[in-house]
Amino acid sequence: QVQLVESGGGLVQAGGSLKLSCAASGGIFSIITMAWYRQAPGKQRELVARITSFGSTNYADFVKGRFTISRDNAKKMVSLQMNSLKPEDTAVYYCNHGGGYWGKGTLVTVSS
Repeated sequence: QVQLVESGGGLVQAGGSLKLSCAASGGIFSIITMAWYRQAPGKQRELVARITSFGSTNYADFVKGRFTISRDNAKKMVSLQMNSLKPEDTAVYYCNHGGGYWGKGTLVTVSS
């Protein structure tokens, strides 16, 4: 059983930055693709960024150039550095383990 715990969310002004972290425990981590998703009020959950075990990344178009995903296999952690935040980035951000596990999410609110 894999447990994922997100942290780092909060309230920030537009143009600001936040760094989200996801700590994994249990199960396999180093060979698993990890990802961040988000869900805004009234909208479906959507992929934000993904990172493979080899460190290859891909991003949703709406965050390219602003967000950076990274991982530390030794610490079983994946992070999301979010810069130049916009009000439309407001959402609950979820950590996803490629084996089908989800964290409970962390709320990011960007004020205009």
